[in-house]
Amino acid sequence: MTAQQIQVRLFARARELANSDLISVQVGGETTVARLRQAIAEQVPQLQPLSGRLLIAVDNAYAGEDQLLTETQEVACFPPVSGG
Repeated sequence: MTAQQIQVRLFARARELANSDLISVQVGGETTVARLRQAIAEQVPQLQPLSGRLLIAVDNAYAGEDQLLTETQEVACFPPVSGG
């Protein structure tokens, strides 16, 4: 099983909680959005409260949980936005 380092841009409350706009997350094996979400919660504990609700975009498009990821893709995550 080969590990991948996925660079993830953070926005809004996620950036505030992590105290950074970019994190590097190590994910082993076939990397899906669901696995990345789990790895973010494990490796960046301050994001655990948001991990299940984070929206994840890959190459500027929202990604489903089963979407495969590579180290070369642009990945971003941010909490859902509410407005009124």
